[in-house]
Amino acid sequence: MNTETVADVVGATLARLGADHVFGVVGSGNFHVTNALVGNGARFIATRHEGGAATAADAYARLTGRPGVLTVHQGCGLTNAMTGIAEAAKSRTPMIVLAAEPAAGALRSNFRVDQDALAHAVGASSDRVHSAATAVTDTARAWRLAVNERRTVVLNLPLDVQAAAAELTDPPPVPVSHPPRASDESAGALADLLAAAQRPVFIAGRGALHAKGELEELAARCGALLATSAVAKGLFAGNAWNLDVSGGFATPLAAELISSADVVVAWGASLNMWTSRHGTLIGPEATVAQIDVDPTSLGAHRPVDLGIVGDARLSAVAVTAALAGDHSGYRTDAVRTKLRAAARWRDVPFTDDGDQVHIDPRALSIALDDLLPAERVVAVDSGNFMGYPSMFLSVPDHRGFCFTQAFQSIGLGLATALGAALARPDRLPVAACGDGGFLMGIAELDTIRRLGLGMLIVVYNDEAYGAEVHHFGPGGHDLGTVVFPETDLAAIARGHGCEAVTVRSKIDLDRVRDWLAGPRDVPLVIDAKVAPGKPSWWLEEAFRGH
Repeated sequence: MNTETVADVVGATLARLGADHVFGVVGSGNFHVTNALVGNGARFIATRHEGGAATAADAYARLTGRPGVLTVHQGCGLTNAMTGIAEAAKSRTPMIVLAAEPAAGALRSNFRVDQDALAHAVGASSDRVHSAATAVTDTARAWRLAVNERRTVVLNLPLDVQAAAAELTDPPPVPVSHPPRASDESAGALADLLAAAQRPVFIAGRGALHAKGELEELAARCGALLATSAVAKGLFAGNAWNLDVSGGFATPLAAELISSADVVVAWGASLNMWTSRHGTLIGPEATVAQIDVDPTSLGAHRPVDLGIVGDARLSAVAVTAALAGDHSGYRTDAVRTKLRAAARWRDVPFTDDGDQVHIDPRALSIALDDLLPAERVVAVDSGNFMGYPSMFLSVPDHRGFCFTQAFQSIGLGLATALGAALARPDRLPVAACGDGGFLMGIAELDTIRRLGLGMLIVVYNDEAYGAEVHHFGPGGHDLGTVVFPETDLAAIARGHGCEAVTVRSKIDLDRVRDWLAGPRDVPLVIDAKVAPGKPSWWLEEAFRGH
């Protein structure tokens, strides 16, 4: 006798398609589908809030290359997760959101909201399991959309449909997607442009993470310097011609070299206001080319002289084949000497703003960079502080940095680090948060502790919403709404079962050294009392850009 339900079939189908880690909070509406996933081999990570689950699933997908899976209760479970879903959708993260839904006839259900409209409002796709007869194909369709089009898909599961008897069949195979490559004409045009360039610069974004080798080969042939958007940080780590991040996080030297470029080529990068420093980083005389698989991305944020529809890797291969000869371009001895001296932010001299009770955030970050093992994965929350861990903490490659900043919400840092830690269990996970974001997302501190993750959590604690302090303070505005009394975050962390240390000077980091030398089976929280005197450099530039 067949006792399987649609909920069982949906869970089993997703597991067969490749769902291996599932994040969520279980309620009555998603209880059975979640158990079906677990019963078919998926690992379920029970977070303390649906928002944390959504962000962790997003981070897991970014670092593994496999679709993230989130499971939530109907109505309120979905609304709790919406900020994380918005971040994933804006980042084009392949993710499936299993959202229970009131039965079609339950018009007066207190859980009823327009779940389709919620998804569409934040840029996600919405689909539905319509019946027992279509459960497998509906589920496979959502998976195919997430994988092939890099979409975040809310798959609604009506309660009455979930309970219906159903038969599990093999899902239809997901068609192999063949991304486009640059046409011969476009490849030739870009090759000619690079052959004539004297100071070419490549900026690689998330759409080029799979093209590292091909881009490095082409850059070597045409003499281009290499940079990335913030989300692709680490892609060219170890390359002698690497400028690191373009935009607001760029070092003074990187900004100088990029702004002096005569040809700038964006590979899978949108050239948005952050990557281009509000349009000021790329010189007015530079010729700009952009390569992207999505035609609507070409010129979306700024005009481009040459727009090419194509996959970054395949297009780089085509351009390399079309390029006549080798060219030194920007790779001169003078530039090499400059990069050796000042390629990193830690090489830039600064006046230490620390005092007897506060540590300079730059000094803190440099000291941590020296202490931590090279094999690390760094997840960064949003806020005034975020440039310090993003740029002073080195990472081994692009799988060592997770930056959930497309929606620019604070409070995502801990959950981002949770997903990153599960994606890269071979590396030390490091969460970098401001005090506001840490407290906003603190529910997942319990999850991190419960899972036994040896995570280092660094809280840049200025006892305020620092961005607002520095934005409005110079105008003489009352800051009482954004400044808070001192909070003992170390004590709060110990209450969650974590180890903790309060850091006011580099001497206090001895406790971190001891923790690193131990078994690291309990998270360590650093309550770093950072000097709050001025905004970080990237925030000053953002204010000027506005």
